[in-house]
Amino acid sequence: MAFDLVQYFAEQIETQKPELLSQLSREERRHHISAINALALGELITQWRANDKKVYQEITAPDELYILEVARHLTTSKENASTMPHAELEALTAAIFSLQLHELKQLHDTGSHNLQSIRELLLGQIEHLSGQADDWVWSTNNLVELKGSKPIIQDEISLEASMKEFSQMVNQHTHQEQDEAAAVPVWSKVLEPAVALAILWILYSAACSMFA
Repeated sequence: MAFDLVQYFAEQIETQKPELLSQLSREERRHHISAINALALGELITQWRANDKKVYQEITAPDELYILEVARHLTTSKENASTMPHAELEALTAAIFSLQLHELKQLHDTGSHNLQSIRELLLGQIEHLSGQADDWVWSTNNLVELKGSKPIIQDEISLEASMKEFSQMVNQHTHQEQDEAAAVPVWSKVLEPAVALAILWILYSAACSMFA
């Protein structure tokens, strides 16, 4: 499963762009930002399918004009059913799309990615996008295979829970090895030296016969 960019971008928007829609209630703000996050990422995937080399270039060297063009295209689409005012919607879309491109560039540079690995990363986001927005989002960015999709429920696993699970796995493995060791009969340990001496005696006798 590809790294979840949907959640990653949402966290980065929260951290880097707290001023976006700050005048709205927390619930309204989250709703609009979630929709535009999915809208912009979905558009990037659609454009990648059409011309991966061009989009790869835009990721490795984000261009402001390209960002504004994509924001304008998504905002003016007849399929866009956002309830936000047009100017505010376009500004929000541009801000989120810009953040996505710059975060992808950072991931690309620090992780020594290439076109192939970025392809796998982006196309793997379709699973994470499933159920994350209303159908108008998928009609607007042309990810029509996601229309009618339902959220994929994933339990949130904290670092503490992950470490606990890992610790339990290690302990279980250690106990299993101890149990296997304990299961070896005591008499077999006692006979080990005798078996070794018998083998040495056989080898010695064979050597004497050869040189007799």
